[in-house]
Amino acid sequence: MLPLSSTVELSVGAELAVALLLGTGFGFCLERAGFGSARKLTAVFYLYDMAVVKVMFSAMVTTMTGLFLLSAAGWMDLSELYVEPTNLAAATIGGLVFGVGFVVGGYCPGTSIAAVATGRKDAMVFAVGMLAGVLAYAEGASGLEAWTRTQALGEMTLPTLTGIGMGWWVLLFIAFLAFAAWGMGRLEQRFARLRPQA
Repeated sequence: MLPLSSTVELSVGAELAVALLLGTGFGFCLERAGFGSARKLTAVFYLYDMAVVKVMFSAMVTTMTGLFLLSAAGWMDLSELYVEPTNLAAATIGGLVFGVGFVVGGYCPGTSIAAVATGRKDAMVFAVGMLAGVLAYAEGASGLEAWTRTQALGEMTLPTLTGIGMGWWVLLFIAFLAFAAWGMGRLEQRFARLRPQA
């Protein structure tokens, strides 16, 4: 039965080894996809290279599909998965801060660490700033944490909000992904003139 944490007890050392293995693999994949480059990542904002959006959206739909299939087969109990309580105001503010940081710095947290591993100096500066922000929040934002908890609306998912089963949402997102991929391809063609020449 999945998730494994509900049926398998791992030692701290084993958990760290699994985390290291997964993190190394994730970083390797990011770098191989070109996502260790701020130029590649920020190209999405100029609409001539939508690879970041394509990869992220594909990953979300793949995960959604996988969870649904594992649940439907009886191999996973979705109630065992933690869903962060929804706070719309906090999500909006966090999204804006994240987006501005992405546009200005050229990285998101995961890609910055992958870029640091390859020695990119701009990523090192970004990572130091990111860690300083995390430290500042952890040390000085107890009021924000309390506000986030008190304003939370509880667990909100599309099936629970709409009463429409997860399988229908999976099909809808697969169809939307296909349409979005077509649309992003059109955007890339239209804005190809903005691509920097090598």
